[in-house]
Amino acid sequence: MRIHITTGEGPPIYRQIVNQVKYLVASGRLVRGDAMPPIRVLAQELVVNPNTVARAYRELETMGVLSSRQGSGTVVSGNGSPLADAEKLRIVSERVDALLVEAAQLGFDSEALAALLRRRESALRLNGGTAGSEGEQDA
Repeated sequence: MRIHITTGEGPPIYRQIVNQVKYLVASGRLVRGDAMPPIRVLAQELVVNPNTVARAYRELETMGVLSSRQGSGTVVSGNGSPLADAEKLRIVSERVDALLVEAAQLGFDSEALAALLRRRESALRLNGGTAGSEGEQDA
């Protein structure tokens, strides 16, 4: 499990941990029953205070993403699926919004953009999920 934090401006560190764990669950990289690193271990890896990690874990438990048992550690809970669906929708919606804004700035109308998306989807399927940029600018 990889969590990257940034210091300075931006969300507090505990919030960055919460958001990244939610993303990992939503993307399927963390699944029900997966063990989370102990608080002290993750705190050492991130070079943060253990209380920061503990706060993130508590918030994730309140949301139903994680569950902890005395002596068993903290694991991804089975209650995370509604959150995972909502989080997936949020992630994709943000990316679609950014794409729509950029496409409009570049002069793509919605029909040209939809056609490009269909072509790129076909290319991804044909190449096993790894389509390069084939210069499809003929919108």
